[in-house]
Amino acid sequence: MNRSFCLGFAIWLLVSLSVSGQTATNSSGTNQAAIAVRAEQIRSACVEGRRYVCGRVLQIVPDGLVVESGYADLLKPPLNKSWVVPGTASLNRDPNALEEKSPDAICVGLVFLTGIPKKPKVNEYDYVVLHAYPAGEYKYKPVPGVEKTIRRFSASLERAITLNLQAEEVGLEKAKTGSGSKTGAQ
Repeated sequence: MNRSFCLGFAIWLLVSLSVSGQTATNSSGTNQAAIAVRAEQIRSACVEGRRYVCGRVLQIVPDGLVVESGYADLLKPPLNKSWVVPGTASLNRDPNALEEKSPDAICVGLVFLTGIPKKPKVNEYDYVVLHAYPAGEYKYKPVPGVEKTIRRFSASLERAITLNLQAEEVGLEKAKTGSGSKTGAQ
């Protein structure tokens, strides 16, 4: 399917779902337009913030992977043939690597990656390399009783837009009810 059509459909769906939960008023057309504009702003920010998540899988959860990113050698032949590289590959991560703030830069550090392809199957300690888009935050539990907030990325632009819009809605609801500060939805 055409990516533009998919993005347009996703934005239309988000607008429709958001508006359907509101009471019918004369401002619903204005709300739809505002949401569509905001979705486009988020899309632009996601495209500008896209990174190569290339690293070792530390944890697999139903919604994605916790990845220690920054293994630049995954972008070089012969390792760049698939988005999954077996954990038996001998790779080192540059401990002094810094992440550039530009599109297509190599993501460095611990991140959560969602919206991944279904195949091939990924195992813990395999390596992955994918273009990914910023999608808020994720609460990572490396061991029981310990929780860290890490950046969340999505291999799907449409999913990144949806996750960012959802996180904004949660933040707005919390602000309205006074129930705390904004946190990213898991």
